[in-house]
Amino acid sequence: MQSLESKLGYEFKNKKLLKIALTHSSYANESWGKYKSYERLEFLGDSILSLVTSDYIFKKFPNYPEGKLTKLRAFLVCEKQLCGFSKELELYKYIKVSRGEHNCGGQNRPSILADVFEAICAAIYLDSNYKEASDFILKFIVPAAKNPQIPDIHDYKTDLQEIIQKNPQEIIEYNLVGQSGPDHDKVFTVEVKINNNVVGKGTGKNKKEAEQQAAHEALILMGY
Repeated sequence: MQSLESKLGYEFKNKKLLKIALTHSSYANESWGKYKSYERLEFLGDSILSLVTSDYIFKKFPNYPEGKLTKLRAFLVCEKQLCGFSKELELYKYIKVSRGEHNCGGQNRPSILADVFEAICAAIYLDSNYKEASDFILKFIVPAAKNPQIPDIHDYKTDLQEIIQKNPQEIIEYNLVGQSGPDHDKVFTVEVKINNNVVGKGTGKNKKEAEQQAAHEALILMGY
């Protein structure tokens, strides 16, 4: 782990956190509970990454309207970018996956590499503090945000959120309701609810993609 910590530029006090951040669910399942997967860390890391990136671009680009900031953030934290960050760190050398997943090249799968990057962001945060996690994240976000060529990314989740915010009494939530397929080729199913009523369902190769599809379906059903 010392070589990886050198690449990360951060030395963990609790090495267990780093090990968890590198453990795919397929490997954890094979261990019969001996090891934990990175899924909970990924959940936390996604939020930390979004906050750090939002704060940075908000200050960096004071003339950008909300819509442009949203598209830039989506570009900077998309799976392709996070996968690229992971490859810079050569995380594929350290990720633990099941034998079946390894035989299918799972440790090099973009969705896994992106998830692990988010998990490491959370691991650093939990091992130290927000500033340490922010400093780590910005080493990647700052170069990626220089002279950004923002693609035409349509963020259906943001569109739906903006509509719902016009009615403060309404509550929106996304729930993972199903997973299918082998570990190396999973399909995730997500439902989006407004006030506990299902208004859209989506599928995707990862949870983010499924959430976007669910939001898209909800917008169509709502007439947008």
